[in-house]
Amino acid sequence: MAKPSDNTSKEAKKAAKAARKAASKQQRQQIWQAFTMQRKDDKALIPLMIAVIVVVAAAFALFGKFVFGGLWFMLVLGILFGILGAFILFSRRVSKSVYKKAEGQPGAAGWAIGNMRGQWRVQQAVVGTTQLDAVHRVIGKPGIILVGEGSATRVRPLMSQEKKKIARVVGTTPIYEIVVGNGEGEVPLSKLESHIKKLPGNISKEQMESLDGRLAALKSKGASGPAMPKGPMPKGAKMKNVARTARRRGGAGTGTGDSKG
Repeated sequence: MAKPSDNTSKEAKKAAKAARKAASKQQRQQIWQAFTMQRKDDKALIPLMIAVIVVVAAAFALFGKFVFGGLWFMLVLGILFGILGAFILFSRRVSKSVYKKAEGQPGAAGWAIGNMRGQWRVQQAVVGTTQLDAVHRVIGKPGIILVGEGSATRVRPLMSQEKKKIARVVGTTPIYEIVVGNGEGEVPLSKLESHIKKLPGNISKEQMESLDGRLAALKSKGASGPAMPKGPMPKGAKMKNVARTARRRGGAGTGTGDSKG
């Protein structure tokens, strides 16, 4: 007779297996949907993917023929690596397309840093204006990064004020300022994540946690900026309506979110 604990263990394993299978299926569906959407807008996608597979397979086949004297094994290996290369190409073109569509839209920078992989503490729209300019705060190994989006003439003073405010409680921790845009001294949205990740590591994980707590306490003492869209605002949205919503929600606070690795 099976023990109750054995039955429970089997049920747990069965449930875990079913969950993994469902997650895998969902991931495949998402990839297929992304591929379908991308190929409609990107007519060069499929020819380029085929070209990658053919070139890589041919290179492996020629290498196998002249070095090992065996063509077919290296050809099969080349096709597999070619498929991998085509998938990498597809991923990069999808990413580029997403950033291109989001560029210039209110909330785009907050959306980008909120989706960064790794150990980052992200607080969106710590300060902002009713014109949907905003300064976001990121805590990571480099220290504190202030990311501004919107009109540079309005964002830079906001960042300067925020820097002075938090400098009083973070001591010698480095504070970086980044303005997102395509102007001089600005960082394009598509390069924002890589720019942040290239910053030098200056503090430990324990220091990150301590800073997060101190800055959260500082935020609770003051008013928050107007709420920002959780992602890039659709191009068809009316700025007046969004600005009105921001004014109504101003001071209501914005949520924090740790980026997941």
